[in-house]
Amino acid sequence: MITIKTYNIIDLFSGAGGLSLGFKQTGKINIVAAAENNPNARKTYKRNFAEVKRLYPDVRTIDYNELKEAVGQVDIVIGGPPCQGFSNANRQHSTIISMNNRLVKEYVRAICELQPTAFVMENVAMLKSQVHRFFLEENDMTNAKILNLPLREDNIEILPQNMNFEGSRELILSAPNGVQYAWAETFYKTINLLYRYRINQPKFDLSLTKYEKKLVPQLQELFRGFNGTESSNRIQQKDSFMAIQILNYIENKEKREESFDRVIQAIRDSLLIQRALLKVKELSDNNIHVFDYVEKDGGLYATVKSYSVLDYLQGILENEPYNYTLKCDTLNAISFGAPQRRERFIMVGLKKDLNIEYTYPEATFTEGSYRTVRDAISDIQDIEPGKEVTDSYFTLPPHPEAQGLEKELRGRCLHNHITTATRETALSRFKALKAGENFHDLSPELKTTYSNAERTQNTIYMRLKYDEPSGTVVNVRKSMWIHPELDRAISIREAARLQTFPDSFIFEGTKDSQYQQVGNAVPPFLAKAVAESIISILDQVQ
Repeated sequence: MITIKTYNIIDLFSGAGGLSLGFKQTGKINIVAAAENNPNARKTYKRNFAEVKRLYPDVRTIDYNELKEAVGQVDIVIGGPPCQGFSNANRQHSTIISMNNRLVKEYVRAICELQPTAFVMENVAMLKSQVHRFFLEENDMTNAKILNLPLREDNIEILPQNMNFEGSRELILSAPNGVQYAWAETFYKTINLLYRYRINQPKFDLSLTKYEKKLVPQLQELFRGFNGTESSNRIQQKDSFMAIQILNYIENKEKREESFDRVIQAIRDSLLIQRALLKVKELSDNNIHVFDYVEKDGGLYATVKSYSVLDYLQGILENEPYNYTLKCDTLNAISFGAPQRRERFIMVGLKKDLNIEYTYPEATFTEGSYRTVRDAISDIQDIEPGKEVTDSYFTLPPHPEAQGLEKELRGRCLHNHITTATRETALSRFKALKAGENFHDLSPELKTTYSNAERTQNTIYMRLKYDEPSGTVVNVRKSMWIHPELDRAISIREAARLQTFPDSFIFEGTKDSQYQQVGNAVPPFLAKAVAESIISILDQVQ
């Protein structure tokens, strides 16, 4: 009797389970645990991987020593920790620290504590860029490994240019928790919402009317908090001035046209100070080491230092006591049989004492042999999709002539063949677009519902081409991807097939969540190729 070597793996940040499925399809692994925070994705994972008895809702709470005692040695750790780039130049974000970046450190904790023979970290190709960084924290200041990484000095904008005022540094830093002068959260959100309409007075007025009943007493209280004496500071002065301007604007409707700009300026001055207080509080709450607060160019900045995520991974994992050899590359799912162009950054770590160099899997499909949208979904074109996740599944008749991708994915039942209900405006757009066209190809009269049609991405209202691979599958409901020949949106199941999920893999949760789970997933075909390349190495040494 031939005994097949099997390996224990844990999947962190598993999502619906694209990585897990690819590894499982090798027939040589036991998934001993997984972790996923999203409740709907967890339901999907539990349904499709019933053998996994330990499904954690939060990686931060996992006791890896307890896990090892229960399941034995973990041979391979896999997972795709979310990692969003942050930059001081990226001003549309109201926060400085991305909690998603911290989750990368949770993945590293798992490696350090489990010390598997191999690990796979999957993420977007952008992970290799210098945009993805960690700020130096207080506890890093005594960590020689961190301090020896290439550090970059960054200046985080606290107050923008021309908004700094005399004594701002001392005033803002005197209340690091923002308690003394900070607005209540609901009040902040309302004022922030009003400021969003600073170039659209009609919408500003509509919002002001909507919140007026609650806003007036809050503004009156803010005004009463200012006593006009020397002890009153600049924050209180600006808040009081803003309160007066908004209250006058509410009362004097006939003079709104001439006073609008003055109201917006008053809101801007106070709001930017509130944002400054929140940024200082955020730095404090996250234990970021601030070297100094400096005033320059009429603004106020926090001087910090940062290091790239990639440098961090290499600095921690390649050295004692962990000793992994790391290999990084970007793989495209289309090269491994998926009917879509989807690049993913794959980092593979192998224990150095294996003395084997990891080699990425070679492409099995090349230009001219790539699978297409037709290969993936044409056999279910005549099946009218349902509109609700509660709708029943469809029974698929035998299809003995099926070959290639269709044969690999087609099942006996068609679950999740659900699509969004199409409204009249969307249907008009569907009918107007030909294969390969998108929102920008529409006539002007069909673009009127978008406030800035020119900034719309090329993937919005994209009608797929049957005889080409698709682009990267995202949440195709939000992007309104259109069937190649029918005037309807792509269904959840059709998107799943483009991702190479077989029909036997069933998604759970709300309709939008199912679309999102599909869009977030690693294509199982790509995952299987990586899994086989790692297992072939482990088979040689274990």
